[in-house]
Parts: sequence; C-alpha cells; structure tokens
Amino acid sequence: MNVEIVDRLIENDPSLESSRSALEAMKEGAFCIHRAWGVGRISGYESERGMLLIDFEEGQRKSHAMDPVFCLDKLEILGEDHIICLHRTNTEEIDKKVKKEPVELFVEILSKFEDGCATTREIERLLNLLLGSTKGKKWWTSTKKLLIKDPRVAVPNKKTEPYVLRDEPVKPEQEILQDFFDEKRSKEKIILAERLFDLSSEKEDLQADLPQVLHDLTVALMEARNLSQSDRLHGIWVRNNLARDVEEDVEKLEPTSASILSECENDLPGLADQMPAKFHARFLDLVTRVYPDNWKDIVLSLLHKTATKFSGECAHFLIDREESKLLVKSLASSLDEQNFRAPVLLWMIKFRSLSKFESLLNNLMTPRLLTAVFSAIDYESLQNATSRRIPLAEILSDDKDLLRDILSKGTAENAKDLAQALILNPGFEDLSKRSLLARFIKLHPEIQDIIEGSEPASSSSEVSSTDDSLIVSQASYDKKAADLDELNKEKIPANSQAIEAARELGDLRENAEYQMAKDEQKILLARQSELQTDLMRAKPTDFYDAPTDSVGIGSIVSLSSPNNGEKQRYTILGAWDSDPDNNILSYLTPLGQKLLGKKVDDLVETEVEGTVTNWKIEGLVRWVDSQ
Repeated sequence: MNVEIVDRLIENDPSLESSRSALEAMKEGAFCIHRAWGVGRISGYESERGMLLIDFEEGQRKSHAMDPVFCLDKLEILGEDHIICLHRTNTEEIDKKVKKEPVELFVEILSKFEDGCATTREIERLLNLLLGSTKGKKWWTSTKKLLIKDPRVAVPNKKTEPYVLRDEPVKPEQEILQDFFDEKRSKEKIILAERLFDLSSEKEDLQADLPQVLHDLTVALMEARNLSQSDRLHGIWVRNNLARDVEEDVEKLEPTSASILSECENDLPGLADQMPAKFHARFLDLVTRVYPDNWKDIVLSLLHKTATKFSGECAHFLIDREESKLLVKSLASSLDEQNFRAPVLLWMIKFRSLSKFESLLNNLMTPRLLTAVFSAIDYESLQNATSRRIPLAEILSDDKDLLRDILSKGTAENAKDLAQALILNPGFEDLSKRSLLARFIKLHPEIQDIIEGSEPASSSSEVSSTDDSLIVSQASYDKKAADLDELNKEKIPANSQAIEAARELGDLRENAEYQMAKDEQKILLARQSELQTDLMRAKPTDFYDAPTDSVGIGSIVSLSSPNNGEKQRYTILGAWDSDPDNNILSYLTPLGQKLLGKKVDDLVETEVEGTVTNWKIEGLVRWVDSQ
C-alpha cells in the first residue's frame, strides 16, 4: 500500500500509528506468509472495499481479499532478501543451491534469523514453505548430518536447543572433546563420546587426547551407579569403537560386552529393548559369540519377547544366517498355539510384502492370524488406561489390503466369527470398527444381517439384549453433561462470533478466516451430536441396585485359577468407567460380559495371548458396600 492509503487508515484509527511500518510493507509484489494458507504475494489493493488482494499458492487462490488491519497479526510480510522471496523470484538459482550446496544454503538461511539462532521447529516450518513438506523433510534429514561437521554451525545436543551460527568457526570435534571432559554425568559422557567417534573418522586430530578419553570413559562405565546395564553395554561399544586404532584387542578391555550379557542372562529381552536401534545387529552378533551352542534358541526367544524393531532385526539376523526354516517353524508354532505377542504380529503385518519376507510369511497370513491379532488388541486395551491408540489396531485400520488378503484364505464362517470378535473388541475406536466391518461386508455380503444384529448382549437382567441404553455411573454422566454444557455455552457461541467476524472480511469463497471458522464449527457440532446421543442413551445409576447373589453392574468379583492358584479381583461398573490399571472394567468389555450373571463357584474361561485360563468365582460383594 502506498503512503496515502496508510495515512488514511491511521487518520481513521490513530492507534495504528505504531503499525505504520508494517502497513507500508504491505506493498504490491511483496511476499507474505499466512498461518493457514502459507506463502502468498500481494497483487494489489482494492480501494472501494479497502482490501488487500493476495495470490496464495495453496489451492491456487488468486486475488484473495483481506483487510490490511486484520492482517497485522495474521500475515508475516517478507523482506526482499528472505530465502522464500529469493526462491520464488529466482527459483533456478536457489534450487541449484538446494542440490549442490546444502550447507551453504543453510548458513544463509540461519544468518537471516535474529542473532543467527533458530530452533528445529522454526527451521522445519520455513523449509516446509520453501520446498514443500516431502522435499523439505528429505532435504533437512540429509543436511543435518552434514552440519555436524561444519565449524560455522553449533549443532544442538537436544531437540529443544537451537542451531547457532558461530562468530568464530570451531572444529566440532574440539568442541565436543571439551564438553566431554567437562561433563560429570556418565550417560551424557557416553553420548558425547559417541558423537566424537561419529565425527572423527580420521583419529589424527584426537591422537593426543584419545588415551584420556578412553580412561575417563572406562572409569565412568565401571564406577557410575546411575547407569543401567544397557547404558553400560552401549558405553562399552562406543569405547571399543574409539579404541580400535590404539588397542590390539578391544574385546578384552574391562568391562567387556560379554560380561554385561552374562550378568543380564535372566532378562536378555529387557536388555535388548533398551539398546539403540543401530546396535541391534551387534547385540545379536554378541549373543552368537557368548552362547555359541544355543544362540538360535536365544534369538528366537528374543524375537517373540522384544519390541517390534528388535523382533524384526531378529528375523533379518536368522535369514541372513540361512535359518529361514527355523524362523518359519517358530512363527507357525506360535500361530498354532495362539500365543503371539503384539510386537511380533505388528512386525509380521508391516513387513509381509517385503521381498525378503514375503514368501516366508505368506502362508501365515490366515484367519487364524487375525484371531491372534484381535486377541492381542483386546489384551492391550485392557492394559491401556490412556487414550493412546493401539498400534496393532491402527495398522489394521490403515492397511487397506490386509483384511482382504487374510479373509480370502478363509470361509464365510471364518469371516462371521471374526466380525463378531471385532464387534466385541474394546480396542478399536467406533469409527475404525465401522470401517473394518464395512470391509468384512464387502468381501462377504451374507454376514451383514449377523453384524447388524450383533450388539454386545448383556447377560445381566439389568440390561436386555435388545436395549440400546447404556448403564453409566452418575460421575461419568455428569462429566459428559458438563462437556456438553461447555460446548453449548462457550465453544459454540465463541465459534459463531468468529464466523460473523470473518464474514465482514469479504468474499466468503476466498476468505481463509471464514473457512477455518466453518471447519471448526463442523467439529464442534459433530461433538455436540455425539454427546447428545450418548446422554440420551445413558441411564445413570448409583449401583445400589446391584445384586448380591450374582455378578451384576456394580459388583466386585474375586477370582482364582484352579490351575496355578493365581488370584484376580475386578470391579464391574458402567459403560464409561473403565480403569484397567485399577482393575475396574466396563460391563461392555469381553471379560465384563463373561462375568455378568455368574454366581459364586461358577467357572469363567479367559484367553490372553493365546493362553486359556479357567477362573473360579471365589467371592462377590457389591461395590457400594465397599465404599
């Protein structure tokens, strides 16, 4: 905008005087960044409406009208030397730097930040706007590795710390060396030593200091009380990496990696899971050397008892050592016995199409595997007291081919049983469950009637099998009612005001603020409808009518296993009361459904990770009587 326009705006509103420079920067041709629409360029000013016209790159929005006063805290006007301006006006030159001179380009970008200092978040946001999400992320991943060795840039040790352009170039290894000698904490000392090794492929610059580094690291490994065994093993391998050029046999340096493995013999899976991923193969190689006679059994045990990443590494390790048959036999045995753990199932599903595993896993992708998956998800949902999504449930929902591939190897009867198991499974969000059931119906339309009539039926006389209502505690009912009240009285009215304010900014088809407010309105109204539906179905109770002679909603049940003497105690409460950490179950959970209606001395069968356990009901009291 020219000076005359800015003067008129300030004349109408004197408080804008402090924003004069910002308004004058909104000139034709200037590039800008909007928090919702990304990069744009001011194409003109419409005097009649007093609106800036901006061409935004996202969605090819041309001549988008925006009030300049409203833009003061919504638009960031870029200087002519800003990297985004340079890229848009001279794309070929900047793209050449992106490919050929990534570090030089980064130094140029960093120099434009205040004090030559920027956080990872600020850099990633800029690169997203400069290069696009996918290309920017890929470029940043590769450039970060190069920056570590550049003396002009101080690379942070933690993600929360900034990248800083140094006043005086400093060799990174010398800076880390000084940090290493100053550091008193053993774990941080190991991390710094590892960075030192990564930087110093040539040890000449460290030759004078290397003996002291090795001595300090060894002392830390042997004397520090705050290090876990996995930290020690990590530290030993870092020390050995540094020592290879000065020691004839690093494996004899005390403490040895073999000694750590021997000390942790009773919990090798726990040790393995704590190791950094880049040391997983080295860990397995160590197992073969420490246990030359039974390493295969140990690796198979680790495969079944560790997290997904280590499980996958075990599979790779066995195949690379020509033990594919042993791997398949072990997986098939677990499938027969239905004792798969979630991490192994997750690994099998994720990598079933990888050329290295496809032929090995193909015959295992059967309805029986899906039974194991549902069982693992059910178990995790009972252990999970938070709203965190279950990875197995997530991948089952996201992988569009998995159900088709598995169900095509079974019968309609298999599909019917699995669909009913899915309906009763508490580990899926409602939306995901509906989506998965739709895939069942697409493959086997004949089971639609069964699915539609398969609401979880209660065996308690308090809820009939055809009743759509939910028995809930008064506390959980009050919480949902309060959430609805907040929506109706605060969030929805505030959103309506935002919509009205945005209407005044111009053409609704090109109005970013209006579109964002309308999107938020859809979310709020959907949540309002969900809460209203839940509350209409809900029947609050204080659980005083819980029966005394059988398990009902509001019962505390004491169980014991005749097989192993194990004891459990569960409280069965309302639909919204689940708290697995405290053994409080909703009556709608599979276990809750099995217990409802049972009496003292009755038997109940459960299945966890393929293991079937019989339980006898030893005792029964009402929850209200225990308060």
